[in-house]
Amino acid sequence: MALDRQPVLETERLILRPLAEEDREALYEVASDPSVWEQHPIHDRWRREVFDAFFDEGIACGGALAVVRKSDERMLGSTRFDRFYDEDGGVVEIGWTFLAPMCWGKGYNPEMKRAMVAHALAEVATVEFRVGDTNYRSRNALEAIGAVRTDRYELGRYQGKRVVHLVYEITREAFESGPLA
Repeated sequence: MALDRQPVLETERLILRPLAEEDREALYEVASDPSVWEQHPIHDRWRREVFDAFFDEGIACGGALAVVRKSDERMLGSTRFDRFYDEDGGVVEIGWTFLAPMCWGKGYNPEMKRAMVAHALAEVATVEFRVGDTNYRSRNALEAIGAVRTDRYELGRYQGKRVVHLVYEITREAFESGPLA
């Protein structure tokens, strides 16, 4: 099983393509808005040094994608195909997604996720998402695309505080009959 974690995916309004070093400044322009991170466990990712570490990690993971508007090639955000497991028919994690506030509530996230989930489920049985338990904006967005919260979670720490990430998933079967079908 070989999932291409850095495909070029095209939707009606978007191009998702491999994130490159040359994207750093345009992506930081989006990420530097504190409102993007207000519900996120890493709430200070708008700070340059925190963003740069996030960007470097994305490049290193081999699955980061730039989200670009087709009409004018404007950088709108980024997302990732991250952890990949071969067991149980294959599982890949989609996450680390953020979009410019001007995209919120306009259908960009479901449009992007539809393309990503369809791409992944052509090769794997399940797509997973991890989201901070207090990130209600992202939790609502996941539920709107048919992701189901599992009983699994992960504990971490950031700046000395406990961080809880809930695990959501979409299976191939659920996708075929769900809101993104």
